[in-house]
Amino acid sequence: MPTHKELANAIRFLSMDAVEKAKSGHPGAPLGMADMAEVLWNDFFKHNPENPSWHDRDRFVLSNGHGSMLLYSLLHLSGYTLSIEDIKSFRQLHSKTPGHPEYGITPGVEATTGPLGQGFAASVGMALAERLLAEEFNREGHRIVDHYTYVFMGDGCMMEGISHEAASFAGALGLGKLIALWDDNGISIDGDVKGWFTDDTPSRFKAYGWHVQAHVDGHDALQIKKAIAKARKELSRPSLICCRTVIAAGTPTKAGSANSHGSPLGEDEISVTRKLLNWKHPPFEFSPEIKNAWDARKKGKAAEKRWQEQFERYAAAYPELADEFKRRVSGELPKAWENDLCAHMAALQKAGGSQASRISSKEALDIIAPKLPELLGGSADLSGSVGTAWNGSKPVRRDNFSGRYISYGVREFGMGSIMNGLALHGGFIPYAGTFLSFVDYAKNAIRLSAMMKQRVIWVLTHDSIVIGEDGPTHQPIEQLGMLRLTPGLHVWRPCDSVETAAAWKAALARRDGPSCLVLSRQNLPVLSRDAKSIANISRGAYVLKDSKGAPELILIATGSEVALALAVAEAGEKKDCRIRVVSMPSAEVFDAQDRDWKEHVLPHEVRARIAIEASSCDWWRKYVGLDGGVVGMRGFGESGPGKAVYEYFGFTVEKVLDVLKNVRRDCAEKEQNS
Repeated sequence: MPTHKELANAIRFLSMDAVEKAKSGHPGAPLGMADMAEVLWNDFFKHNPENPSWHDRDRFVLSNGHGSMLLYSLLHLSGYTLSIEDIKSFRQLHSKTPGHPEYGITPGVEATTGPLGQGFAASVGMALAERLLAEEFNREGHRIVDHYTYVFMGDGCMMEGISHEAASFAGALGLGKLIALWDDNGISIDGDVKGWFTDDTPSRFKAYGWHVQAHVDGHDALQIKKAIAKARKELSRPSLICCRTVIAAGTPTKAGSANSHGSPLGEDEISVTRKLLNWKHPPFEFSPEIKNAWDARKKGKAAEKRWQEQFERYAAAYPELADEFKRRVSGELPKAWENDLCAHMAALQKAGGSQASRISSKEALDIIAPKLPELLGGSADLSGSVGTAWNGSKPVRRDNFSGRYISYGVREFGMGSIMNGLALHGGFIPYAGTFLSFVDYAKNAIRLSAMMKQRVIWVLTHDSIVIGEDGPTHQPIEQLGMLRLTPGLHVWRPCDSVETAAAWKAALARRDGPSCLVLSRQNLPVLSRDAKSIANISRGAYVLKDSKGAPELILIATGSEVALALAVAEAGEKKDCRIRVVSMPSAEVFDAQDRDWKEHVLPHEVRARIAIEASSCDWWRKYVGLDGGVVGMRGFGESGPGKAVYEYFGFTVEKVLDVLKNVRRDCAEKEQNS
């Protein structure tokens, strides 16, 4: 039987050989963490390489994702469908072994990581999901949800501010089945971290309420094993194991040096390392003994079989709970879940009135949430302002995990990554709210949501300069454009209560990516539309009001500016201008429609177009062209009463009519000259 060190060396050589072949990569971290990984995966980790989606598997997240060859080595050696040819294709185009781990690309990769600290925060979400599902579904004698979440993190993860947000949150909730192993090697890209990272990290995590084991030798298998075993028994607090390691451990000249962080070691260094570690195998080859010792397929299959037998007993005792559990982890929504919401939309249309879309969103949630137990809400300390706490919702606390509402505290970035972890784990649709201007704090987490195609919903309120007195620090300008430019993200800015409910319906039904609901603080009138138009909201853009006869000018607007566009159209018609008003609550959804629908809404022959939105202007050029006009923002806002600020920046019928007059004239002149 190979020793721990020999098994760890299999990781080392596979990693250094793959990086060397690619002439690109980060060999230092895999070599330094190999001993930690070997002990965890061979002595503790519950998984089935033949079924990476088995729900009661342990989760493993490599937060310092630049060390991706560590994870790929583990997956290949333990028996996942990651061949040696895949390893040889490390960092190559369309390979299953990209430079940083990518969810959905490589079997066994639980989360896309690389932006440091986010994998750690996502692991907090995974551990929280396990705890909540266990509370909801486990019964005496039937623990169908019972697994750990492990995360590796480096010095860079610890330096990132998100590690504070996530660690503080995890400690407050006492997530005892979360175990983090810190690769404490004291080296980052710029060298020895003593010049800029002198935190007392063990004390820091103890202050968060974590169970901390300091000064563990990260190259001593026995010490690592004892530390993990001890952490697994500590179920009332998350655990941090501080593993002191040497970056590029085992190499003759690169060990302990920043030179090994992000560059291949070189053939000479690897050749000498083979001699020093008595590794007699050529690149990408292992002895049968090493292969057999690493292969986890038989053990994993047996573990899943035991769980399946347990689940069958559970299903016999609690058939309804078993069916609900299977539905939840599949991601399928309950049948007819949207019926009451659709009836609500029809009632809103009939009743009319005026209401802030953040309030309309809260009303929609009050209808939706009781029918969707997977809906897990929260906010960054703004529940009352953003309307994310539905009637009857109960908070999650360390002494009560039966709730469905999370107080994330003022931790926007951490909140975003924790929601990613909740979604990745399965069983929940996470949503949470903050002000639109503060989405900047969470942008990279939203970017990863989109990259991983996770159903995460953001409720972003106080959507424009109309919030007034709070001034430019709170008045979003560039945020809408930033979000809309994120591939795979759906941004909804509804114009009234009906569109708000439709946006919720679309976001929940969507399974291939995140959505942002951008909502107002100010009241918005319920606009006139028929049942056909209500149905067309789901297409992202539709004709809200058409002209008598073929339109000669199109007004495109979102949110609070749709009512302004209608007022402009009414005034323009009195001046003999045939105007079509298009509401475009979601440009991304509209762009995905077929050509006929897009031509129906925005016919190409109508070149005179104006977009109206209290946001940055440039993004709208794709719809209005160089001949069109944009009534929007070209700078930051001002502090003052909302109505006064709105009018000061030109969001009035008179100002838009001036733009309309110029656009109409210029387009007519160009048409005559063409």
